[in-house]
Amino acid sequence: MLKEYMILHLIALICGYILDLLIGDPHGIPHPVTWIGSMIGALEKRLFPEERDPARECARGTVLWIIAAAVTFLLTLSVLAAAYCTHPFAGAALEAVLTCYILAARSLRDESMKVYEDLAAGDLAKARHDLSMIVGRDTQNLDPAAVTRAAVETVAENASDGVIAPLLYTAIGGPVLGLLYKAVNTMDSMLGYRNDRYEYFGKTAAKMDDVWNFIPARISALLLIAAAAFPGEMFREMDAGNAYRIWRRDRMKHKSPNSAQTESACAGALGVRLGGPSVYKGVLVEKPCLGDETRPSCPEDIRLANRLMFAAEAVAIAGIAGIAGILMMGLIR
Repeated sequence: MLKEYMILHLIALICGYILDLLIGDPHGIPHPVTWIGSMIGALEKRLFPEERDPARECARGTVLWIIAAAVTFLLTLSVLAAAYCTHPFAGAALEAVLTCYILAARSLRDESMKVYEDLAAGDLAKARHDLSMIVGRDTQNLDPAAVTRAAVETVAENASDGVIAPLLYTAIGGPVLGLLYKAVNTMDSMLGYRNDRYEYFGKTAAKMDDVWNFIPARISALLLIAAAAFPGEMFREMDAGNAYRIWRRDRMKHKSPNSAQTESACAGALGVRLGGPSVYKGVLVEKPCLGDETRPSCPEDIRLANRLMFAAEAVAIAGIAGIAGILMMGLIR
């Protein structure tokens, strides 16, 4: 029974991976992560204390995190269990669809490549606008090189948060664990800010996101380094040795223990400098530089970053399939 489920789970995972590559997130179709975000927003309205007090805000933020995580876990588990009880193939089909929703490689590529196409066409105003859809910083005054760097940083960071990390959690625990990870990530995105409103209320969300991403971020960086070593013309401009060197040097140059992991590996692979000061809502935020500027940034870097991300995801899928195969061979014996 366990072996049969593992086979169905692996097939569903690979099918979900392929679906994401082919269609990404279709517009106009309800998305589980959107529902999770709506739930978090509703809970925030109910739980955010009227009387501002650090201890109370931290406690209520923790209650929100527990409720949102528990609801996501139990609801996904119930729906999947019902599907598998109906028929194993129905369960596997639902797993594949949910896995497609959990992964974001195609969407990340599509949104970042809009910026590339704008820059290639010489439309800086549109590039700034399209970039503002995928980053939190102010974009209205960025020059083409800064727009490029910001887009590359987004692809590099989300190679972990949006692609490798959810893939790893889904491989381990199916969409139940995969969507739980997305809930953790979404709570951090909505609440994990160090400002007047969320400094204490969002503390648990920010800390738990760090915990859940600690190992995946490092695996993601190593996968990007491995991908940079791919042979062939498509990877000719990438340097795996430099990616490893810069990762070792710069991977902890960030307030978060995870954010610089993949960004430093990507910067080294492409031979560019990422990071540096950025403006958020009119406030200049000093951030460390990652990598060495061996050449000026150019729009083609966005395409290369996406290529690196897809290759890292392919390595991850191959590794997961290999480990699953070994485990299933053990069950046969």
